[in-house]
Amino acid sequence: MSVAALRLIRCQRLSTARPSTAKKVFTWKNFRKVAKVTSAVVLGGCLFITYEVAALGKAVTVDTSVILQEKYKSYIYLRASPSDENENFTAGATHKVRKELHKVARRFLELSSRLLLLSLDAAKLVSQERRINVDADPHEVALWVLLKRTQSDSKTIRLQAVQELADNHHWHDYQYQTAAQILDQRTAIGLARTPQVDLRFFRPPPALPLLEDGLPLEDELRQLLASLPQSEVDRCVQYFTSLALRESTQSLAAQRGGLWCFGGNGLPYAQSLTSVPSEKVESFCLQALVQHSKVQSHCDPIVANGGLQLLQRVYQLRRDSLKIQRNIVRIIGNLALNESLHQAIVQSGWVSVLAEMMQSPYVMQASHAARALANLDRETVREKYPDGVYVLHPQTRGNQPIKADVLFIHGILGAAFKTWRQRDRDAQEDGSSNDYSECWPKSWLAADCPSLRVLSVEYDSHLSDWVAKCPVENQRKSLAFRSQELLKKLKMAGIGERPIIWVAHSMGGLLVKKMLQDASADPEMQALLKNTKGILFYSVPHHGTFMAEYSVNVRYLLFPSIEVRELCKDSPALRDLNESFLNIAKEKQIPVLSFSETLPTNIGPMLNVLVVPKQSADIGIGELIEVDVDHLSICKPEKKDSFLYKRSLQFIMESLQNFISH
Repeated sequence: MSVAALRLIRCQRLSTARPSTAKKVFTWKNFRKVAKVTSAVVLGGCLFITYEVAALGKAVTVDTSVILQEKYKSYIYLRASPSDENENFTAGATHKVRKELHKVARRFLELSSRLLLLSLDAAKLVSQERRINVDADPHEVALWVLLKRTQSDSKTIRLQAVQELADNHHWHDYQYQTAAQILDQRTAIGLARTPQVDLRFFRPPPALPLLEDGLPLEDELRQLLASLPQSEVDRCVQYFTSLALRESTQSLAAQRGGLWCFGGNGLPYAQSLTSVPSEKVESFCLQALVQHSKVQSHCDPIVANGGLQLLQRVYQLRRDSLKIQRNIVRIIGNLALNESLHQAIVQSGWVSVLAEMMQSPYVMQASHAARALANLDRETVREKYPDGVYVLHPQTRGNQPIKADVLFIHGILGAAFKTWRQRDRDAQEDGSSNDYSECWPKSWLAADCPSLRVLSVEYDSHLSDWVAKCPVENQRKSLAFRSQELLKKLKMAGIGERPIIWVAHSMGGLLVKKMLQDASADPEMQALLKNTKGILFYSVPHHGTFMAEYSVNVRYLLFPSIEVRELCKDSPALRDLNESFLNIAKEKQIPVLSFSETLPTNIGPMLNVLVVPKQSADIGIGELIEVDVDHLSICKPEKKDSFLYKRSLQFIMESLQNFISH
């Protein structure tokens, strides 16, 4: 057989016993005839030796059973040189070669163990290897030294080792594979949260067992939903669960050529005797699982009933669906709020998936992954991010200390990401499309103020009950309810521990005022009120809006949701809220900046109204600036050097001038 290289990593537990006397004297010269030692290091009480077969005997027989034996005790990487016999070599190693090779390695371990036991310090280990003339590549030794440091008792040393592992982009492919199999949970999560980390550091998700014959993936999801408890389930969770189960059973009925509806309520799919698309059914099931994963007592059953593996299968099969992937990672992020489930999440292969999604060019994908990883990272993150609270910056580990928080809260029909995108441009504009920002707080504000933590909150809000995601949700989602719900989430995320700037659009501004009012009456939330250093309002209807009245007059076309009903012009509730907020702002001397729209907004083909006129946007304190845009564009700067963004940035920096560096 031609010259080839077989790279093996062996682990032998160190022993203090003296080596037995051997009749034959072992020499380095004999060892080098068989193999070349490339590195040796002590890690976790285990001695790892890497050696390389320099040549194999010509009389070689292939025995693939050796590979099966080796996989239980060694990490094997083959690197064969081009030859006619390459195919035979890569098929396996011979029992004869393995036996002789391991015999030499054992003798080497016996002779070197006493030297290694003198010190477990990595630097001393390297010098010992040099004194005994082990032909080791310094680059290989460096990898083992860093891996050893990731196990240090010193947090500073551990964090530095993780950073150095990621910063070195010259590791060989087999070294990445070696590291992937050795990394512990803490180190793997740390690497996943390191900017632009090489994805070869992570082992791919484990192979999943085959599905039972004839059992569709959607029915696996349905069975998981049916296995979850019904305790602590509110009406919205019940709605999503029943909807998912109903869709699944209707799909089966349609496929069988009959009409059978779970619960007796038929949908158009079943009525037309056409099957529901599988992706549609899976989406319903995932929405239901999102709701269940927000209930802490349901998280353990989700994992115990194989949910992590099932979600992994759906994720891999639906790589072309960004929405399905986001819902799945949203569930993982919710499960990660429970530290008892971290090991199960890591073992089921989610770290590699999240690390890959972190590098997605899509802001929403990366932000969902960042939230899940932050909840898993108990080494550097003290806060936890509940469902609907997203950290836009910093999404990875970094050396920049965080000195203040900026919190973005959207309004009606808004969302945590799309509300804060750059204003949509005409196709005729040349050259600027590459600079378009899907989320300007993440791309622009984070770059201008890197010492800020930038967060965005998401909650469901609708103009009409007909488009509400959950029909019964509006029975409880009043401004007061949302305020209490969001305050609890923000407290988990550490809001109140640092100086805060609130940035709100439309109804989000009313929610901010209500939260500050509630915080002023809650002794446990005084820190949040004390640390509020500024509020930026984008077209907030402090005194209500004609749109709410208009929707009441056309209730047959637009049935008003509770959010719209609370926005009626000159509402007593809004008046009381505004007076209460003004008293708080004046007492705490909170700076306020307000922007007001001047152009009407198209809301469907029949509505074209000035949603928040200047009179309603004027809160009665601070500066009010009119901008020639409509209600939806008031929070979407046209570009980074536009007045809207530059004035907003100026306000934030001035409000925090005593806390952040320019």
